[in-house]
Formats: sequence, structure tokens, C-alpha cells
Amino acid sequence: MTHRQTSVRSLRSTGRRLLVPAALVLSVFALGGCKLPTFGQFNGATTQAQTENKLWSQLVILGIGVGLIVFVLILWAAVRYRRSSKNSEIPKQFSENVPLEIFYTIIPCILVGLIFWGTVVAENTVDTVVAHPAEIVNVTAYRWGWRFSYASSNGVSQHVMVQTSATPALYAKPATSSEYPQLMLPSNSTVRIVLQSVDVIHGFYIPAFEFSRYAQPGVINTFDFTTTSTGNFRGQCNEYCGLYHAEMLFSVKVVSPATFTSWLTSHAS
Repeated sequence: MTHRQTSVRSLRSTGRRLLVPAALVLSVFALGGCKLPTFGQFNGATTQAQTENKLWSQLVILGIGVGLIVFVLILWAAVRYRRSSKNSEIPKQFSENVPLEIFYTIIPCILVGLIFWGTVVAENTVDTVVAHPAEIVNVTAYRWGWRFSYASSNGVSQHVMVQTSATPALYAKPATSSEYPQLMLPSNSTVRIVLQSVDVIHGFYIPAFEFSRYAQPGVINTFDFTTTSTGNFRGQCNEYCGLYHAEMLFSVKVVSPATFTSWLTSHAS
């Protein structure tokens, strides 16, 4: 057999080996349209959170698949080439295998490229802001609380403001308690959040929304939430900001658009 024939056979063999990981990668992203397990994450109460969850689930499934392949190969090598009384000879040694080296170099590069591409697409989706949100809420963080000021999408102030009590105290109660401010949002609607801080850096974090963003002095962060379900959700500052950091809690209540409009009208001054 000539050297060329040997190389062709090796490349064909490598191609067959590529089928399994390639099929694994394609199947993971093909599952994107299916209902995937959350692997400990929240289900996601906004479309932005659901985009993040989908990427997270795909990456976990891909990681499990890669881990299984590595585990099986290690187990196979340990069993196949174990030393025993019947097989005490040292296996044949070789210094290179070009097709195999190409294989285990290209596959990780492809995986990293897919992960990078999926992350960019998800981040762009999460950070996209619409031209005309249903409502605009100005969120101001300060030591030691939150202020929510509502404005309509055309910029006309509704003169509705909710904020933390002026005197911080160690309530040690859930974030949904009346001692903390509540951010009211309409369901199945896109709401614009305009976030800023008046003193130090704070963290605007809503676990059920799978979202966290810094509130920074002198910087205005703007982002959208598109709610998908009603309910009460916990919120908090997740950036240590001083003595009463643990008391910087708030809640988010998502209600029907009609209920939200009624609430907004009844609280307008």
C-alpha cells in the first residue's frame, strides 16, 4: 500500500470519527425550537430571560455530550490497554498522528465558534430596545433604596412615583413585603427601564427575569423587559454598596394591561 493510499484511508477514517461530534453539535442547536430543561435556572418571566435560558440549556447539553465522549474514550483506553498477566507487553508507541491531531484541533475551534456566535445572538436579543415601548419607568438607586417613576411611552410624565421608606431598618422580611417598594409592570408588554444611581454603584437584579445591570452614578443604562407572565417577583441590589445593602430590596408585580392602567390612573397625582 502506497503512502498516498494510507493517507487517504486515514482521512476517511477521520471523517467517520467527525460524524459523531458533528451530529452532537447539530442536534443541540436543532433542539433550540424545543422545550429544553432549565438545569436549575428560572423558567424566565420575560422573553429576554427565555432567550438566555435557551442558550444556557443548549450549552449544558453540549457540555454533557462532550463530557460523555471524553469519559467513554478514557474508560475505553483504560480497559483496552490495561496491563494484565496475559498482556504485560508495552503497547506500540508512536509519536504523531496527523489526521487525529487535525481532528482534535478543529473540533474545539468549531465548538468555541458556535458558543461565541450563540452568545452574541443572545446578547443582541437581550439588549435590543424597541422604538415605542408600552411604558417607560425611570429607576433610581440610592443608599438605601429604590425610586420608580413612571412615564408614558410618548414621554409625558404620569406623576406616579414609588420609593423605599426614608428610614432604613432591618426588616428581615421578604422582598414582596409592603416595607419595600414594588415595581408594577403590565404583562405581555415591552417596558423601557431607564436606570441610574445618585451616589455609588448599585446592582439592579431580578432573579426571575435572569437579569442584572449596574446602576452607576453619571451613567444612564437603558434596557427593555418584555413580560410573559403575571406574578410577584423578588428584586434586590446585588452590588455591595454599604451598611444597609441587604435592605435594598424591592418586588416586581406583573399584572394584566387593564389592571396596570387602572393602577397607574389611581396613583397619578
